[in-house]
Amino acid sequence: MSFDSLSEFVKFLEDRDELIRIDQPIDRKLEVTEIADRVMKSPGGGKALLFTNIKDSPYPLLINALGTMQRVAWALGGDSISELQRKVDELVKTAPPSGLFEKIKMLPKLAKFGALMPKSVNSGACQDVVMDSPNLSKIPILTCWPLDAGPFITFPLVVTRDPDTGLRNVGMYRMQVYDKQTTGMHWQVHKTGMRHYQRYKELGKRMPVSVIIGGDPSYTWSACAPLPDGIDEFMIAGMLRGRGVEMVKCKTNDLEVPANADFVIEGYVDPSEHLRREGPFGDHTGYYSLADDYPVFHVTAITHRKNPIYFTTIVGKPPMEDGAMGKAIERLSLPLLKMTFPEIVDVNLPVEACFHNLAIVSIKKQYPGHAQKIMHSIWGMGQLMFSKCIIVVDGDVDVQNPAEVLWRVSNNIDATRDLVLTQGPVDALDHASPRANLGGKWGIDATRKLQSEGHPREWPPDIVMSDDVKKKIDGIWKQLGIR
Repeated sequence: MSFDSLSEFVKFLEDRDELIRIDQPIDRKLEVTEIADRVMKSPGGGKALLFTNIKDSPYPLLINALGTMQRVAWALGGDSISELQRKVDELVKTAPPSGLFEKIKMLPKLAKFGALMPKSVNSGACQDVVMDSPNLSKIPILTCWPLDAGPFITFPLVVTRDPDTGLRNVGMYRMQVYDKQTTGMHWQVHKTGMRHYQRYKELGKRMPVSVIIGGDPSYTWSACAPLPDGIDEFMIAGMLRGRGVEMVKCKTNDLEVPANADFVIEGYVDPSEHLRREGPFGDHTGYYSLADDYPVFHVTAITHRKNPIYFTTIVGKPPMEDGAMGKAIERLSLPLLKMTFPEIVDVNLPVEACFHNLAIVSIKKQYPGHAQKIMHSIWGMGQLMFSKCIIVVDGDVDVQNPAEVLWRVSNNIDATRDLVLTQGPVDALDHASPRANLGGKWGIDATRKLQSEGHPREWPPDIVMSDDVKKKIDGIWKQLGIR
């Protein structure tokens, strides 16, 4: 399953009663947020919303389209997240061929992979219309919260390229709109976009940047996924959707973008230009992220489909739309994490902790200090390095059950032995750290303690009824009349 356009995904959702059209005139400033926030916090995450009558804009607006795990699964080309997880697991377990016969057997699979790679085409629907004079104010960009510094593009897929290797990166970095043709570019210090920016600055060159909005919804999810550096997000989208992403060259720079995008905002960032104040912004932590200085993006062209849809979201106090997206990332990243650390059984990044503030990990413990080894390993892995707290439990603990985790933690730790305090990188949005981007972290070892870890006492077994008694009671349960 894949979608040739965002409007096709909208029809798909509408056919399954997963979308509500709102035809009344609604203001893009705060009013869309208030409606969407109420829907996102309703039981089950609410339905997708298509606003067809946004004041002062000719374009419809789609929000909360990825607000449930089911809709995320559909967006990624599957019927369920578990089905997609099996697909990722299969890809991860594809071992390199060791001999000639194995290499021959791999040819069909390699050919299949080749068909999933991004491919260049001469034209695309994303360039059906070229604005005579690029004007961001025509797009229904939201002012989300009362103290926001202005309108923000919240679902931008920002395309940049490493000037040395030519490798493409697609990241999601919010963009504050300053005027009709300039925005901020929220490249945090840890992000690939900022690394590209710094390299262009060293070279003394202007940096080409293009921003995609809409298209196949798998693009948006892939841009959020914490992929290893150098992995093309459009390649991942192609693998998920079952066919390669067709790419077309931009009008005013030499970057390529998906041919079926709804909007493409082309431009550049000049590294020699002074940074500009960006923020505050009501963020996914539930607090306003503080204002700071960031690079400025200059728009050179805006192109779009004949009937585009503006794809957007809001963030704030959880739960919100990003909760389902983050949970899907957690589930689909697990096979990759287990490939590196096979002792890991499961991971839970709770929505309430904004994903990067708490990680609960279950492991098959094998030796003294194993829990601490996992903590430090996670603090050294990609975006998981931002985890402020890591709880490690045994492999038989259901990390998706907060009640069970709390029971294990409260019973299994000795505060003088099992708490790990350290310091390291924290998310740029973390307002609690005394210094920007650097703060304290703590780990909790809630695993059963081994005598080799210095625990001299016997560790008691869990209370569990014997299987024969449970089987006997199962057999007479209906006769007991207990309901």
